[in-house]
Amino acid sequence: MSELISSLTEEVAALRAAGGLRELVVLQSPQDAEVEIGGRRVINLSSNNYLGLTSHPRLIEAAVAATRTWGAGSGAVRTIAGTLAIHEELEARLAAFKGTEAALTLQSGYTANLAVLGACLDQPDAVVSDQLNHASIIDGIRLTRAHRYRFGHRDLDDLEAQLAAARREGCRRVLVVTDGVFSMDGDIAPLPGIVERAEAARAAVMVDDAHASGVLGRQGRGSVDHFGLQGRVEIQVGTLSKAMGVLGGYVAAPRAVRDTLIRAGRPFLFSTSHPPAVVAACLAAIAVMEEEPERQERLWANTRHFKAGLERLGFDCGRSETPITPVIVGEGARAMALSDALRERGVFAQGIGFPTVARDGGRVRTIVTAAHTPAQLDRALEAFEDAGRALGLLPSATAARS
Repeated sequence: MSELISSLTEEVAALRAAGGLRELVVLQSPQDAEVEIGGRRVINLSSNNYLGLTSHPRLIEAAVAATRTWGAGSGAVRTIAGTLAIHEELEARLAAFKGTEAALTLQSGYTANLAVLGACLDQPDAVVSDQLNHASIIDGIRLTRAHRYRFGHRDLDDLEAQLAAARREGCRRVLVVTDGVFSMDGDIAPLPGIVERAEAARAAVMVDDAHASGVLGRQGRGSVDHFGLQGRVEIQVGTLSKAMGVLGGYVAAPRAVRDTLIRAGRPFLFSTSHPPAVVAACLAAIAVMEEEPERQERLWANTRHFKAGLERLGFDCGRSETPITPVIVGEGARAMALSDALRERGVFAQGIGFPTVARDGGRVRTIVTAAHTPAQLDRALEAFEDAGRALGLLPSATAARS
């Protein structure tokens, strides 16, 4: 055995012994409000399927029809022979939906962030990033040679200071990057203030709307639409795999950004394009989002109901403003214990600990969807109450009554 494999084996064994290695959870049923795990039906509070579109008949039918028409795969990268007419159709629809001049699809939201940061910034430039931005943004920044500045989470005064520092140091292009909705805490970026400060510093703004698309804005157009900032945020990155229910990422931006990514975006240049079934299902998802606004309304009604229930029980839900509602319990081990106790009670909600969150910020992250019924959410709240009392996270029932 090589030293590499030997050392990795030892590290994995140590992690497993310390409880720091979680096995993959295998779903034995389609993604939905309830799923089957280990032969048992449980309420699913871990999915990004915000609008319940993964099983929508229109998406399924569109995927099947496109496969029959276009085949199972695209056969090449986009710049050689992998651009089908249906790819261009989706990008035109995305640009219209997001209110931008152009759009480009990529294999995931992760690769979309890597492509933008790697292709649009170089050594004379600067990127200014919220300290709690998604890992894909952090990794994209690591890959660029641009100067790097980080501002405190949603701290507009610190953002202004970092922008001033970038200008003092003579940086050429300056790009401010933020999540629209932050995936661990469920809070929303103060986008109007970010845009104002960026404009004053002649900087561009890029928003990763992975968890805002389908959730915020008219028919789910995202955080830019939510705040009425159309035309003032140059680059919008999003996913096709969360609220849209399928797979992939996209960049909605001026045509110059699209052209730059086609020329120099390495994840775009060196990855085979999406299968036709994926593209067609995404087109159907946009149509459903526009034509069935009641899904978004139901998502928010469920969000308010569940969040209020958790807070009424006495759980710490942090600063959440969206369907992402963390139940913060402290050390990671406590979060994993709560997750396991919930599973025993019929609720699938994953525990998250360090290094994904701070050492004292271990949590069970819950996400409600439009597909959940009030009865399912009430059953989940009962499980949280019972598990919380059993683990000493909430006062006992006797103490609560006294």
